[in-house]
Amino acid sequence: MVKMLSKKQLEIILSKLKDNPEPKIDLEQYTIPSSLAAEILNLAYLHDDIDKKIVLDLGCGSSRLAIGAVLMGAKMVIGVDIDKNVLKIANENVKLAETLTDEKIKDRIKFINKDVFKYNGIADTVIQNPPFGIQKLHSDRIFIKKAIESGKRIYSLHRSYSKSRIFIKRFVEENKGKTEKIIKFKFRLPYIFKFHEKPFVSYDVDLFIISKVL
Repeated sequence: MVKMLSKKQLEIILSKLKDNPEPKIDLEQYTIPSSLAAEILNLAYLHDDIDKKIVLDLGCGSSRLAIGAVLMGAKMVIGVDIDKNVLKIANENVKLAETLTDEKIKDRIKFINKDVFKYNGIADTVIQNPPFGIQKLHSDRIFIKKAIESGKRIYSLHRSYSKSRIFIKRFVEENKGKTEKIIKFKFRLPYIFKFHEKPFVSYDVDLFIISKVL
């Protein structure tokens, strides 16, 4: 039986997981900060969207959100990513999380090496940190569309711009979804690419909470 974690306990555990050592700029592989991951997971848990649910993480990367969902009581978590190398880190992080928590979670988490566009599956909840669509314009559309196809409730993180808010809300509606709420957060990104000029940069991001229109 999984011991319920506080938001702070979850943040500490997630902060000890390995980051992607070779992030690819074209895939916009930015690891979500542990504090933000814990905030989103706790929010989803309080809305009854994690405990005993099937959770899907599209573009899971090194799996902070996926592992966090398991630790918060998800019945099953599926992480999908096109990068097979980052999924090796994800599997290592599962073992690390088990060591840190004394919980056996590997039977409740599965990683699939596949393009999100080609993934077909259903879940109760989708929690995702998709590309912001900076390197490849509108690449986040694929993730939003697939999330609505796959889940009943979606927690999706996007770069915060007034124009993009309007666009995303419209795109959600066009794909049979309804934006229930938008919550603004800070996304603190450390130096990881050569073109970065500062030790870290902080972005405003929007968490879209979306429901599928049945």
